[in-house]
Amino acid sequence: MAPKTRDMLIGNGTVVTLGGSNKVIHDGAVWVRGGAVEAVGKTAAIRKKAAGAEFVDARGMIVMPGFINAHMHLYSTFARGLSPKGRPPANFVQILERLWWPLDRALREEDILYSALVPLIDCIRGGTTTILDHHESQDAQRGCLDPLEEALRRTGVRGCLCLGVSDRYGKGREGIEENVRFAGRIRARRERGDDLVAAMFGLHALFTVGEETLAESVAAAGDLGVGIHLHVAEDAADQALNEKRYSQRVVRRLNRAGALGPRSLAVHCVHVNDAEMDLLRNTETPAVHNPQSNMNNAVGVAPVIRMLSKGVLVGLGTDGMTANMRDEVRVANILHKLAARDPRVFFAESCRLLLEHNAAIAGRHFARPLGVLKKGAHADIILVDYDPPTPLNEATFLGHFLFGICGARVDTTIVGGRVLMRGGEILAVDEEKVHARSRALAAAFWRRF
Repeated sequence: MAPKTRDMLIGNGTVVTLGGSNKVIHDGAVWVRGGAVEAVGKTAAIRKKAAGAEFVDARGMIVMPGFINAHMHLYSTFARGLSPKGRPPANFVQILERLWWPLDRALREEDILYSALVPLIDCIRGGTTTILDHHESQDAQRGCLDPLEEALRRTGVRGCLCLGVSDRYGKGREGIEENVRFAGRIRARRERGDDLVAAMFGLHALFTVGEETLAESVAAAGDLGVGIHLHVAEDAADQALNEKRYSQRVVRRLNRAGALGPRSLAVHCVHVNDAEMDLLRNTETPAVHNPQSNMNNAVGVAPVIRMLSKGVLVGLGTDGMTANMRDEVRVANILHKLAARDPRVFFAESCRLLLEHNAAIAGRHFARPLGVLKKGAHADIILVDYDPPTPLNEATFLGHFLFGICGARVDTTIVGGRVLMRGGEILAVDEEKVHARSRALAAAFWRRF
């Protein structure tokens, strides 16, 4: 199990609070008590208040909130080194049919656990402290979210889980039942103050979800008070198939079903038009951009700049391509400059997707604020080994972040006052044993695949 919560004073560092009024505090400190931030300020002043707290010396390091991944696929780990069935896929639908759908049908319970533990270790190492995960295991749906919860609790990473319901194998009802079972159990735990694991209601993508399953899913999510997490117009095929079968584009169909809203997540949105963007904005539905995955699958460039200009809240995810959010933000910055053929665009925006928008999105699913260092927020904190070569302040922080901090080593990762990594050493789990067991399971998995 992850280390226990400790009261601590992280001092002598350069504290970056983030949040609506970001502050850069040199010789700063963060006092952590009961798993939450108690106070932030100058080390000398906070030290007087935090008598008895364990002192963590952050001299020479940046102290800032941990990163949030707004769309992850923990189950994708066993795809590393795995070749798709048959000829190399030539388009996105073939990638699904020859790689991802056969993969999620071959997963078993222990596979799900270890395919989650490995990237969660990577999250800790890269400073990602919260993930919003979207799971698929079509031949192992009943109880499938339990090993994912176990992985979160073993590692100490905070997460929001769901299963992507799909009718592609006639198992939509089974998927609905698993989401309802898990979300109901998590709601009971959260009523007792447990805020490490949250739940959403997952759908795969609307081109694999029929009208009856969609209606039942939206009704069940409403009864549970959770939002819908699904892929939206990732490829043009999603729009084409929905228009052919249901005479509606994807976002319009979601809106008519009542699936949109502030607690839902419209992931990708590569092929949405202006009317669909307006629906996302009017329903306060966040979109999630996954630039590396979109580039890898050659599905196109999401119109993120246009969505932002319309007032859509857009976050940043990895879609399982990586656990490293800093890689994702750097790619986003470069991709949109290239797509627009304009070096002036998307510098600040790329950073804000990760540092501001993801915090706003995740905050809708957890009881305490995330992505900010202020009194009452979850003490999800990272220490980054970065000595700025030029002046670092509120006005220059984004430049330091994108071109310096993003490439620096994360020294310490803390979630809810639990130290998961210190000095680059993973404390939460035995990394060597996890990887050894993962390799053994993956070999058997590949034979089934």
